[in-house]
Amino acid sequence: MEKLTFYALSAPEKLDRIGAYLSERLSRDVARHRYGYVCIAMEALDQLLMACHCQSINLFVESFLKMVRKLLEADKPNLQILGTNSFVKFANIEEDTASYHRSYDFFVSRFSEMCHSSYEDPDIRTKIRMAGINGLQGVVRKTVNDDLQSNIWDPQHMDKIVPSLLFNLQSGEGTESRSPSPLQASEKEKESPAELTERCFRELLGRAAYGNIKNAVTPVLMHLDNHSLWEGKTFAVRCFKIIMYSIQSQHSHLVIQQLLGHLDANSKNSATVRAGIVEVLLEAAAIASSGSVGPTVLEVFNTLLRQLRLSVDYELTGSYDASGNIGIKIIKTHEERQLQEAVIRTIGSFANTLPTYQRSEVMLFIMGKIPVPGVHPALTNAGSGGCEGTRMIQIMLLKSLVQVTTGFQTTNMLTALPNSFLEPLLSFSLMEDPEVRLLVLTILLSVIDRHDNTPKFSSISIISDISVLKLKVDKCSRQDNLFMKKHAQQLYRHIYLACKEQSSGPQHFETLYTLLALISMELANEEVVVDLIRLALALQELAQTNEESLSVYNRCAVHALSAAYLNLICQLTTVPTFCQHIHEVIEMRQKEVPFLLPEDVFIENPKLPASLEKLEGDVLFQQSKITEVLGGSGYNTDRLATPYIPQFTDEDRLSKRKSIGETISLQVEVESRNSPEKEERTPAEEITFETLKNAIVDSVGMEEQERERRRQVVEKFQKAPFEEIAAHCGARFSLSALPRPPPSPSGTISSGYGQTQSRSVPVYEMKFPDLCVY
Repeated sequence: MEKLTFYALSAPEKLDRIGAYLSERLSRDVARHRYGYVCIAMEALDQLLMACHCQSINLFVESFLKMVRKLLEADKPNLQILGTNSFVKFANIEEDTASYHRSYDFFVSRFSEMCHSSYEDPDIRTKIRMAGINGLQGVVRKTVNDDLQSNIWDPQHMDKIVPSLLFNLQSGEGTESRSPSPLQASEKEKESPAELTERCFRELLGRAAYGNIKNAVTPVLMHLDNHSLWEGKTFAVRCFKIIMYSIQSQHSHLVIQQLLGHLDANSKNSATVRAGIVEVLLEAAAIASSGSVGPTVLEVFNTLLRQLRLSVDYELTGSYDASGNIGIKIIKTHEERQLQEAVIRTIGSFANTLPTYQRSEVMLFIMGKIPVPGVHPALTNAGSGGCEGTRMIQIMLLKSLVQVTTGFQTTNMLTALPNSFLEPLLSFSLMEDPEVRLLVLTILLSVIDRHDNTPKFSSISIISDISVLKLKVDKCSRQDNLFMKKHAQQLYRHIYLACKEQSSGPQHFETLYTLLALISMELANEEVVVDLIRLALALQELAQTNEESLSVYNRCAVHALSAAYLNLICQLTTVPTFCQHIHEVIEMRQKEVPFLLPEDVFIENPKLPASLEKLEGDVLFQQSKITEVLGGSGYNTDRLATPYIPQFTDEDRLSKRKSIGETISLQVEVESRNSPEKEERTPAEEITFETLKNAIVDSVGMEEQERERRRQVVEKFQKAPFEEIAAHCGARFSLSALPRPPPSPSGTISSGYGQTQSRSVPVYEMKFPDLCVY
C-alpha cells in the first residue's frame, strides 16, 4: 500500500488508470462474493484518496464513486455500510477544483432509502439507517458549496432528504427517554439515530441561504400533514424548535410566514390540526423574538385574527361548510375553544416581540376589527347566530387586546391611548355584557399601569398604612397632564356608569378600584385628585339615593368601593385632617354598618343586610367636611364643593362616531339601554329623512343671509364718507371690542355644573370683528 501511494503521488497522471483497475477488480469481486477482496480494494481506494489531493484527483474520483455506487447497490447490509463510510470520508475532503460531470442524484435517493430501512434485525436496521443519515450529511456537505453541482436545495432533492431525517427523528422519540449514561454518550458509535439525525438536520438548515429556506421548510410541513403529526403537537413543536434555532436569525420571519400560510391552507381542517399549527407558531415566535414578525407586521395579526373569526364561525354553525355539503365533519366545541385560546396566546406572543410604536398600531388594528353591535354585517355566513356571534367575536378580540397590552410600557399616554382607540374602547365599557366590560377595564389597566402597581391592588381592602404596598409613584409628566385634560371627564363618566350596572360582580368592582388607584398614581395632578374625590363622593351618593334600584349587594359594593378608594387617596394626598375624617368614618362603619366596607362585601359569602335603609350622619363621608379640610391645604374649594354629575354629552352619542354604521349602532345601543330606570341617559334623537333634509335646507338659507350681510358691509366701506366710517369704528373701538385673537379651536362651553369644559369650535363658527371680514 505504501509503495502504491508513493507511486501515485510521484506520478499523479497514473491515478485514473490505478482507479480504473481497482474499480474493475472490485466489481468482479462483488459479483463473485469475495468480500475479503472487496474490503481490501475499498481500503486501498480510501487511502489513495486521502493521500492524493492533487489536480488530477478528479478522474480518480469518478472510479471511486462508481465503486461506492456498486457497493450501495449490493443487497448485503455490510457492503452498503462499507460503501457509505467510504463516501463520508470522501465527503470530508476539501477539493481544490470544481468538477463538471459528477451527479449525486443516485446517492440522495439511495441514502434516503437506507434511512427508511426496514431490515428484520433491529441492530443491523439501526446501522443501515445511521449509515443513510451519514451519507445524506456527506452529500449535503459535498454539494452545498459547490456551484457546479446540481442544486441540493431543489424540491426534488429536499423532498427526499427532509422526510428521511424527520422519519428518523420521529422514530427515535419513543426510545429517547432511555438516555445513555454520560460515559457511553461520549463514544460516537453509541449515538442514537435520532441524535445523529438532529445534528445532520441542524447542519442542513444552518447552511440554508435566504432563497432556500422555503424549500427546506415545505417538506417539513408536508411530512407533518401526511403523518397527522400536528395533533400531538410535541413532535411538530420539536421540529420547529430545531429549525428556528438552526437557521440564521435574520431568516426566521420566512419560517413564520410559511407557517401562517400553512395555517390558512388548513383553515377547513379539524380544530386540533389548526391548534397544533398555532401552538408551533407560538413557540417559533418566542424563539425568533424581534425578528419573528418581519416586514409585514399587520399581515401576521390579520391571519391570526382571521383564524379566530373562522373558529368562532365554525363553533356557531357547527360545520366547516355552510352550504351543507355531504361529508361535513362534526365540530367539537371544546376543541374550537382550545384553538381560540391558543390563537389569543399566540397573538400575545407576537405582540411581545414588537417595539412600542408597532404595538400601538396593532392595538388600533385589532380595535378596528371588533364588530359594533347592531351594524356589523353578520359574520361570514348568515347562520352565525347573529348577536351571539358578534358577542363571541367581541370577547375573543378583546381578549387578544388584553394579551397585546400586557406588559405594554409607554412614556406618552397621548400616543398610547389615541382618541381612535380610547373612544371605541370606552363605548364597549357601556355594554350590557359583563364579560365585555371586564375585558375593557383590564385593557385600560394594562395601558395605564407603567410601574407594575396593578398586582398590589388585586383585592379591595382598607389598608391603614399604604407604605406596606411599596407603591411606585412618579411625578405626572406634561403629556400625562394633557391626556387628562383631554380625556379625564370621559374616564370618570365611564367609571361612574360602570358602577350603575346591575350585572357588575365583585371582579368588576375590584378592577374599578384598581383603575381609580392607578389613575391617582400614574396620572394625577391636583385637579385630577379633586375630581377623583368628587367622583368617590358621587358614587357614595349613587348608592345612597338608589335611583337606579340597584340590588343590595351592588349598593353595598359601591359604598365599599368608595370607602376603600377614599382611604387610599387620603393617604396619597398626605393631608392629616383629611385622613382623620376618612378614618373616623371608617371606624364608625366598622362598629355600626360593617357591610359598607370591602372586608364584608368582597368575600365569598358577603354579610349583607336584607335591605339597605337610608344612612345618616357619621357613617357617610361628608362633602362639606372634606372641602373644608382640603381647602386648608390649598385645594380648589369651589370645585370640591360642587357635587360630581356625569355629563351625557352629545359626544357620548353621535358627534364623534366616524361612520354612519357606528352612529346607528350607538343609537341602537343607547335606546336599547334606555329602560325606565335609566331615565337620565337622554335618548338619541330619531334621525329621519326629514331631519336630514331640513338640516340641508337650513344651512342653505343661512348661507344666503350671511352672503347678503357681507355684501352690505363691503358696500358700506366702499361708498360711505370717511367721517361716517371713522365714527362707526370709533364707537365700536372700546376695550371690549379690541379684536382679540380668535378663540383657540378648543373654545370653552360651560357645562351643567358651572365648570367650563373644553370643546372644539370649528373655524366657521368663530366670531370675527367686522373689520376682519371681507
